[in-house]
Amino acid sequence: MTTSGTPVTIRPLQAADWPAVWPVLRTTFQAGDTYAFAPDSTEAEIHKAWVELPAATFVALGAGGEILGTYFIKPNQVGQGAHVCNCGYVVSPAAQGQGVASLMCEHSQQQAVAMGFRAMQFNLVVASNVRAVRLWQHLGFAIVGTLPGAFRHHTLGYVDAHVMFKTLVA
Repeated sequence: MTTSGTPVTIRPLQAADWPAVWPVLRTTFQAGDTYAFAPDSTEAEIHKAWVELPAATFVALGAGGEILGTYFIKPNQVGQGAHVCNCGYVVSPAAQGQGVASLMCEHSQQQAVAMGFRAMQFNLVVASNVRAVRLWQHLGFAIVGTLPGAFRHHTLGYVDAHVMFKTLVA
């Protein structure tokens, strides 16, 4: 895979990756503008949510092995809803705008199908995160609902959040 002409490798997260992944996640979550994680979440809390609870966690690596981004995949619900997965994606600040999120989302859809999921749902896409909303729509996700004031944005206050969905297999 390549983005902006640079080779990108996406592979399962290894324990040795965590020291480089954690600062990327911490920076994103502390911003308080795209993820529901509390800005002061501890490393242990985020490790549990990002690595221990999901079915799988992946990293996107640049040509030099640097962490460009990471994503997790997990069932969105248990039991009768477990055929729909949920993913979360974070791109390092240095790699933003270079197509890494797009590559990770495409990779996650392939992984989801291989893992037996039939659809993918994003539960809380912050409406003010216009770049993400536009990207997910470009990749075939539809806004199936809008939750008024569901996200407490760090600077904008209460903003809407979208539920986005894509069927992966017929």
